[in-house]
Amino acid sequence: MIGSGAREHALLLAASHDPAVTALACAPGNAGTAALAEQLGVDVAAPAAVAELAKRWQADLVVIGPEVPLVAGAADAVRKAGIPVFGPSAAAARIEGSKAFAKDVMATAKVPTARSEIVDNPAKLDEALSRFGPTWVVKDDGLAAGKGVVVTPDRDAARAHAMKLLDGGHPVLLESFLDGPEVSLFCLVDGRTVVPLLPAQDFKRVGDGDTGPNTGGMGAYAPLPWAPAGLVDDIVRGIVQPVVDEMAARGAEFSGLLYAGLAITSDGPQVIEFNCRFGDPETQVVLALLATPLAGLLHATATGTLAEHPPLEWHPGSAVTVVIAADGYPGVPRAGDVITGAEAEGVLHAGTRRRDDGAVVSHGGRVLSVVGVGEDLDAARAQAYERVGKVHLSGSHHRTDIGLKAARGEIIVPGASANSGPS
Repeated sequence: MIGSGAREHALLLAASHDPAVTALACAPGNAGTAALAEQLGVDVAAPAAVAELAKRWQADLVVIGPEVPLVAGAADAVRKAGIPVFGPSAAAARIEGSKAFAKDVMATAKVPTARSEIVDNPAKLDEALSRFGPTWVVKDDGLAAGKGVVVTPDRDAARAHAMKLLDGGHPVLLESFLDGPEVSLFCLVDGRTVVPLLPAQDFKRVGDGDTGPNTGGMGAYAPLPWAPAGLVDDIVRGIVQPVVDEMAARGAEFSGLLYAGLAITSDGPQVIEFNCRFGDPETQVVLALLATPLAGLLHATATGTLAEHPPLEWHPGSAVTVVIAADGYPGVPRAGDVITGAEAEGVLHAGTRRRDDGAVVSHGGRVLSVVGVGEDLDAARAQAYERVGKVHLSGSHHRTDIGLKAARGEIIVPGASANSGPS
């Protein structure tokens, strides 16, 4: 396992329950993954180093969690070494690494998405802004760990963010705003075959009621009780499969996890973005409900045999995860604070490390993901927040409303009749 976040901790935890797995290693890992896997050191952004480590450890399967090593070509290097790898090539990872590339793929595949325009010159910015908004959506064209996006009704704020990106040498993507609730749909893809997982919803804003700046994600829940019947099938048929086929036609065949971030608008599902890997924190809730052994499923994806894999099985009920973030996040987080309660059931580590004296301390912005499961969203929320209450990290903050509107039946899909039933 390559990576060090709560996503990787969740993947390792699920893999540890697979009877086919005899050994696990994680590089570089964190204080939580150390309880499940041998910890190894590696520069995740150095493809040759990742491949060399996989050879030295004699791995049967390499799973690459974060986007940075995928965009850099780590999966290519591991494949060249003759080791099965779960994760797309650098050419295919451009679906996340370049929003302009993703838009071009979607246009060719005739996939519904927000109207967009690339601006790479400050002199053209004001004219371009006049063609959008309100509300304005301003994105960094490259990787930004979920924090390069501003969605605002304030044109001056949109302009200021765009100028900050342009001054830093980053092209800016302007998009039309999509109405409707957001959905994250993970799809396993082995080049041609697409197998969807449960849909989830995450929470990007730092504060309750979707206030404050965007983050890498402050929580998530799955499945979606408000989703229209047949939603997942519609997304796979009308969006994911056409994109997978178009990428194969371009010689950039996608193998790994294709993550579709969507808005369910009055005109149906439309793509906000594609990612080339498992999302964080949605992975934490989706895998909490997966009954099918994970490692064999990832191996089938990596070896092109997904079509032969038995249908997925899921535990009934719901899952909720709440992110505990360090003081200062999503700005500069405070590090080195002692955490208590971090080794309890349902607590997944992200920005943590173990000190020489054995104490677990904060070592990043999103420090922990706390997962609760239950027969419905109310029960899953109750367990998640009960577990959050047993964790202590000085100055930390978390949202108190993860999954709350969905549990109350307050999420409305534009154009859908009430109580249309879950997907």
